[in-house]
Amino acid sequence: MGEGIDFSYFGGAENFPEDKRSPCRTVVVSPSGKDDGKSHPGPLLDPADFLWLMTEEPHRSRRMAIMKAHPQVTKLMGHEPLTKYVVLGVVSLQLYIAIHLRHTHPLSFTFLAFAYALGGTANHNLFLAIHEITHNLAFKSINANKALAVFANLPIGIPYSAAFKGYHLEHHKHLGEDGIDTDLPTNLELFCLNNVLGKTFFAIFQILFYALRPGFVRTQTLTKWHLINLSTQLIFDYILVRTFGLRPLLYLLFSSFFAGSLHPCAGHFIAEHYVWDGLNQETYSYYGPLNILAYNVGYHNEHHDFPSIPWTRLPALRALAPEFYDTIPSHPSWPMVIINFIRDKEVGLFARAKRLEKSKRLNGKMPSTSSRTSN
Repeated sequence: MGEGIDFSYFGGAENFPEDKRSPCRTVVVSPSGKDDGKSHPGPLLDPADFLWLMTEEPHRSRRMAIMKAHPQVTKLMGHEPLTKYVVLGVVSLQLYIAIHLRHTHPLSFTFLAFAYALGGTANHNLFLAIHEITHNLAFKSINANKALAVFANLPIGIPYSAAFKGYHLEHHKHLGEDGIDTDLPTNLELFCLNNVLGKTFFAIFQILFYALRPGFVRTQTLTKWHLINLSTQLIFDYILVRTFGLRPLLYLLFSSFFAGSLHPCAGHFIAEHYVWDGLNQETYSYYGPLNILAYNVGYHNEHHDFPSIPWTRLPALRALAPEFYDTIPSHPSWPMVIINFIRDKEVGLFARAKRLEKSKRLNGKMPSTSSRTSN
């Protein structure tokens, strides 16, 4: 980058003095002496590249340390019977509202308000139900979990539960790995959207990015469950439209869009793995009240450390090992994450930790575009 370029255009900043940097966005529940809530724990990140790491992802090592310090953690693992009842209740609620609004104009205030406030929250809950079920935490049987995910998918309107499972398990196993982890923004997104307008566009339409990006990055081999998911969803949508008209389906689709747009719960998409405050930290938790609506997905370090612990027991995991979790910077608010992501000069699409595939790391290869590498 040459001199005279306004780096804020790229969503980042270059060589800002400490007193000109954005305020600290993260908090530490149990701060140490150096955590004063004002000083930045790390330097500015390059505004035009990812944070390239040459280390392994941190969750396996912390999991081993916690299991050594607290062997009883294994008692928290296993499926959660409550999940299927919550899914049944939310699916029933969405279908009831959708049918109730069949005579309401889709662009009316009532229709849009219901789709945003109730539908967006409910479908976001179902997104995260599918996330929970993907880890086989609703039933002991794998096929029962897959079937429940297909059922939870119905009010979302578009089939995705089967595809999500494969991509999400890769996200856990290959966190941040270039070309494998489809949770990472593509270079095209980095080039086109790394400014205030671009970040606003991304925040509004992020559900579409998460839905479409995986197909461009890494294709999957189709299985029978992809076909079951697709056929079940199409049959459900067809019956709904034939019986009650198009508006109930539009309500469900609007709900899905709002669930992944400028919605308070949607802050978790950005909060979980974007890098903040110059930290070499790639996963962040949130311990606020919105977890009640979101299967405790805010306990995200805890979830990545122990994917086999269900949502109802993640708070117990944190309580069991506070020396591991309460010293890690976390987010105090999901809605403010969205606002800060858009307006913060230090954070943009680039603010993600990335690493080469394991085989390339073992061969000693370096990221060719990296200008900031942490060992």
